[in-house]
Amino acid sequence: MSSPAAPAPAGRRRWLVLATVALAQLMVVLDATIVNIAMPSAQAELGFSDNDRQWIVTAYALAFGSLLLLGGRLSDMLGRRRMFLIGLVGFAVASALGGAAGSFELLVAARALQGVFAAVLAPAALSVLTTTFTVPAERARAFGVFGAIAGMGGAIGLLLGGYLTENLDWRWNLYVNVVIAAVALVAGLALLPRTGGAAGHRLDLPGVLLGSVGLFALVLGFSQAEPQGWDSVATWGPLVASVLLLTGFVLRQRTAATPVLPLDVVLDRDRGASFLAILVAGSGMFGVFLFLTYYLQATLGYSPMRTGVAFLPMVVAIIVTAQVQSNILIPRFGPRLLVPIGMLLAAGAMLSFTTLTVDGSYLRVLPGLVLMGTGMASIMPASFQLATLGVAPRLAGAASALVSTSQQVGGAVGTALLNTLAATAATAYVADHAPATPEVLAAAALHSFDTAYTWSAAIFVGGAVLAAVLFRSRGDRAARAAAAPAVPAAPEAALVAH
Repeated sequence: MSSPAAPAPAGRRRWLVLATVALAQLMVVLDATIVNIAMPSAQAELGFSDNDRQWIVTAYALAFGSLLLLGGRLSDMLGRRRMFLIGLVGFAVASALGGAAGSFELLVAARALQGVFAAVLAPAALSVLTTTFTVPAERARAFGVFGAIAGMGGAIGLLLGGYLTENLDWRWNLYVNVVIAAVALVAGLALLPRTGGAAGHRLDLPGVLLGSVGLFALVLGFSQAEPQGWDSVATWGPLVASVLLLTGFVLRQRTAATPVLPLDVVLDRDRGASFLAILVAGSGMFGVFLFLTYYLQATLGYSPMRTGVAFLPMVVAIIVTAQVQSNILIPRFGPRLLVPIGMLLAAGAMLSFTTLTVDGSYLRVLPGLVLMGTGMASIMPASFQLATLGVAPRLAGAASALVSTSQQVGGAVGTALLNTLAATAATAYVADHAPATPEVLAAAALHSFDTAYTWSAAIFVGGAVLAAVLFRSRGDRAARAAAAPAVPAAPEAALVAH
């Protein structure tokens, strides 16, 4: 038995809930990039090496990615409101510790703690949204906003990080989370309905361990690919372990009385295609944030603040396109058409970046940014909607956790793959064009960026093919909805019918 879900907030209150949840989601997403801008200043003050600095990013990704499934299950068991508020408070405390860190070790520990509470907060936020907006038209608008934030959070992190680093101090890239969390906490206490968890359900500890350690090993293995190389035991050892552990996790979920991730959530074609689309978008998009940031700063000589401002057209394109998609195009054409188109637009943006030159200008960058923003806004809102559509409220946390897991693991895998391919290309270029003059090194860097963009474009093209094949047609989805038994009183039945 599970306690009945609280009624969804009515009228204007629902949109205030959306604003609260969106604010929390923005904090979690932008934190993946905002610290990158602050890294050089933090390194100069705390005195850690180039080899060590990756752990400031990796510690967050490891904790976040590995604990998301547990966070989603706790949201279902203990209540969405409770876990949302716990996640906010914990994230704020961890951010304050990181901002006040006097050593490299404390900074890494604080980043890991941020990841722990992000894994609690992210699924709770999305499951609140899933159970608050059940009317199809309103749900489309709400998920359009949420999907846009997921797509543009990294760019906002670069912009905000550049401003804070230049005008205040690198530590404010962490302190700013305390301010954001405080606003979201006050709003959450006032607005979120009190809901009970799943009464009588126990936590499947073997499933939690297999899933969490398996995801930890997966993210760790890929994070070591660039610094250690693919032939290093530090890379392939964790990857082999992750395959074994995650296989054990799937087998466990088939037999567990209270599974961490009920397999029905994943095996639905539309939801499975949505999770895959989010993973592909997360992995391919890092080609923009990572290598285009390098290009703007190292090649064109932009300051951190100017680099952040340079991404604004992409943010605007995401905001505008997401609302058009959610309110007009998705209801009319469906994700089977729009998601592949978004993937192809993103692939085109990546290929446009391969035309950039050492003495280029921002005008050569701008069209690709707009194209990328349009593509991401065609992928994310539709995928976010279908990834949680039709899921019973008692499983909303698990489905929401898998959305965040797809995005996080996609980003980690994409970063490792593209970093390794770029580094290999740069090394080969310098070897073929010796001696290593400053001109050769600059050309090698540009060649490495082009390699990353090309592979990223290939990832998006592959994602377009898979999305076109896996998503159901509108006719198929309508036929399945018509054949489903009508149970008007159940919120999940209304979602399935939609």
